Amino acid sequence: MEIFYDTRKDIPCQPLYELFLAVGWADEKSTTPEMIRHFNIGFLHSTLVFSAWQDEKLVGCIRVLSDQVFRSVIYDLAVHPDYQGLGIGKTLVEKCMACYPRSEWLVETENAQGFYEKIGFQKNPNHFLHIPCPLFPTREGK
Repeated sequence: MEIFYDTRKDIPCQPLYELFLAVGWADEKSTTPEMIRHFNIGFLHSTLVFSAWQDEKLVGCIRVLSDQVFRSVIYDLAVHPDYQGLGIGKTLVEKCMACYPRSEWLVETENAQGFYEKIGFQKNPNHFLHIPCPLFPTREGK
């Protein structure tokens, strides 16, 4: 199986939405056609974007916000369940980190902590506060 990696930020909205559905980050019932039409807006405005494709199928993606020197934050690392365990996620992270190798790298995750620890991330004792985005349901709202 050959995987092609791309750096374009304008990932088509429909394949991106379908990938997010596959990994459980989108919900068909609460997603409107307008949301799907603008599904890639976070990617368009990110510092780095990498995507993984098998033929014409989007099988993975990652986006990063960074000041390009001190801190880089990984958002939305997603790999289609049928393609997990093949090194695609690790490769996407490595491609990002190679762009800013001296930066501090941060990621907030609950479900994939083991994955990130395997590739060198360490637990950070800092606590972050947030105001949730009204476009996405909170865990308490599910």
